Amino acid sequence: MTIANDTSIYSSAAPGAFRKMIRKATRRLGRLVNNWIAALIAQREYQAQLILLRSLTDRELRDIGLDRCQAGEGLAEAAQARSRCQQSKKAD
Repeated sequence: MTIANDTSIYSSAAPGAFRKMIRKATRRLGRLVNNWIAALIAQREYQAQLILLRSLTDRELRDIGLDRCQAGEGLAEAAQARSRCQQSKKAD
């Protein structure tokens, strides 16, 4: 005689909790990928801007208030300011 057992970890109560767990994990993975892509884009923008600043003449750099030795430092400060601004917008 065989007894059929209907209970399993995927019973009627479990699918809702399982789906919720999957959605939560998917959102986390999505945020992780999004943050990674945003960091990659930011790094590429930084590199492009640094190349552009290095291509300027000393006179053009003085016109915007930078010396040649400050080009990378100025970009880093601008990036930090932009990051702070974006973080404050997310908090609102």
